[in-house]
Amino acid sequence: MRKVPSILPWITTPALLIVVTVIWEVAVRTFEISPLVLPAPSVVFQELIVVLQTPVTWSHIQTTITEIVLGFTFGVLAGLVVGVILGKAPLIEASVRPLIIALEVVPKVALIPLFVIWFGFGMTTKVIIAALLAFFPVMLNVLLGIRSVDPGHRDVMRSVNAGRWKTFTHLEVKSMMPHMFAGMETAIVLAVIGTIVGEYLAGSEGLGYLVVRTLNELNAPALFAVIILLAAIGLIMYFLVTSMKRVFIPWHESVYGRRVAA
Repeated sequence: MRKVPSILPWITTPALLIVVTVIWEVAVRTFEISPLVLPAPSVVFQELIVVLQTPVTWSHIQTTITEIVLGFTFGVLAGLVVGVILGKAPLIEASVRPLIIALEVVPKVALIPLFVIWFGFGMTTKVIIAALLAFFPVMLNVLLGIRSVDPGHRDVMRSVNAGRWKTFTHLEVKSMMPHMFAGMETAIVLAVIGTIVGEYLAGSEGLGYLVVRTLNELNAPALFAVIILLAAIGLIMYFLVTSMKRVFIPWHESVYGRRVAA
């Protein structure tokens, strides 16, 4: 067994991006593809600079980031609380499981018109959609973490006369945290998607709304530039959530080093 070099992604990812960009540029120029269909990367880069130099773009970016952070925070907190309750109360979990599954399988996009009726076209609708999407992966992973405590460890806690609260804080929380962060890594991706979809369908500001506006103007280079901004925001959010593991669970294998077969 040996560790994967931590610097490897910082080398391979930029290299792959450069290769894809060069192939893309050469293909567009060779086959003379219309910029309305597929603009060249050089054209997209120039448009990206123009978009970033437009003051209103930063207002849209701020709106989108605020909605993502609020939706993700509310979704994680709700998922944590409900996951712990259901993990420690099997009877309640068995009773509400059909309702949870029903809520999970409902396409959240179908709920957007209802939220628009109830909360309008403002930020609240997008935050709720993001929170709903972030809630389920966290709740399910926290529930799994609570249920995954080794029975032998519970026996040890009983042998030292540890009460329920001490067992929860010293044993179950430690077991739950790696699962919770695994759920959060999925949740931040879903929160970004939920926010953008909400802005796309029911927004008057934010990068999702900017996608609709550039699409209506048939401005493909600007559309690609906004998509690049969305990808950058999503990557930064994911990196921040992943980095939190180094603070809260430095003892877990997913933090101190991934192992591969030699």
